[in-house]
Amino acid sequence: MLTAINNGFSRFVDGQDAGKLLLRLTFGILMLFHGYAKTQHGVSWIVDLLQSHGLPGFIAYGAFIGEIVAPIMIIVGFMTRFAGLVFAFNLLVATLLVGMGHFYTLTEVGAWALETEALYFFGGLIIMLVGPGKYAMMKN
Repeated sequence: MLTAINNGFSRFVDGQDAGKLLLRLTFGILMLFHGYAKTQHGVSWIVDLLQSHGLPGFIAYGAFIGEIVAPIMIIVGFMTRFAGLVFAFNLLVATLLVGMGHFYTLTEVGAWALETEALYFFGGLIIMLVGPGKYAMMKN
């Protein structure tokens, strides 16, 4: 009985390509908000942060690639796997620079302090692994 219910439900909601599109749109659009904020307020604070770690400040401009270019590529499905990798790498660098002091921290409601960063990072990796699906400019 449970198998029949599960099989019927699975047939009804089997939309892997639609799921991939929804995944791409969700992560791509949400990351674009971060990129938009960088276009409005600049990356000078990132330059300062990088230089305080002994890294060249020009690396800060990579945030525009990771938060605007890669998300647009993910949204339209152009070189999606590569864009997913760039997206994840951007989150890894951002977390290493800003969030590592919170690695072992829980919020007041019991959430991991780096929960959002982890979600974006693994979302980028998942997009890289599953690919764009059929609703994309470039299928693989």
